[in-house]
Amino acid sequence: MGCMNHAPTPASDGRIRTEVQGHVLLIAIDRPAKRNGFTPAMLQALAEAYTRLDDDPALRVGLLHAEGAHFTAGLDLPSFAPLMQRGERAIAPGLVDPTDLGRPGYRRRTKPMVVAVQGITFTLGIELMLAADIVVAADDCRFSQLEVQRGIMATGGATLRMAERSGLGNALLHLLTGDSFDSAEALRLNFVQRVVPAGGERAEALRIAQAIAQQAPLAVVATRLNALRAVEHGPVVAAQEFDATQQRLANSEDAREGVRSFVEKRAARFTGR
Repeated sequence: MGCMNHAPTPASDGRIRTEVQGHVLLIAIDRPAKRNGFTPAMLQALAEAYTRLDDDPALRVGLLHAEGAHFTAGLDLPSFAPLMQRGERAIAPGLVDPTDLGRPGYRRRTKPMVVAVQGITFTLGIELMLAADIVVAADDCRFSQLEVQRGIMATGGATLRMAERSGLGNALLHLLTGDSFDSAEALRLNFVQRVVPAGGERAEALRIAQAIAQQAPLAVVATRLNALRAVEHGPVVAAQEFDATQQRLANSEDAREGVRSFVEKRAARFTGR
């Protein structure tokens, strides 16, 4: 039985809802009347939900999704403009940054995040999914990184991750024109990993999240962080961690359970220790 928690934000500001299913934390963007446009209060609540995922040992995987026909139209610019002009951020220091940029004062996420997107997925929506690990897109998505149309720059990771995923030319094609593109193009660019008929994206994302949650949690986190290190610092640096990480994992209770389950020809029962 899942438990539902509501972030204490006024309804007019939108809200972020969380629900626990087994070892998966479902995080819902909930402001459908405004195409799930993010207010500062919503971004703070999202960071709190990401922080909860990392801090709760019972939670192993996050699943980010949105209510209504659209994932998000991005930032609610009128509510964010004063913050931008003052050079301030909406997220309190010390929390996990949902864009995972490693900025001073913020934590980086360690546990996996799966995202389900549908309909309009603009600006921050693209940046949140690129900052996650696995993305399932509905076939009705419309993507746009349109900051240049508003006189500002994408600072949630698009300028970094679009080029890394798709090559510089492909990234600049969309970053510099602010055009709209579909799910097939997002799949071609490696921005999403799977495209499904609209309406089935959340179920498929949950299936993937639950499959990850069945694996050994310490090994999942170590694997994710090493792959990320290879992307950000290069394969030689990432490979230097192999021996120490493998020794640490091999001495865990989960590794012993992995051997026992192999010998006894049964599914492993991992505890994250």
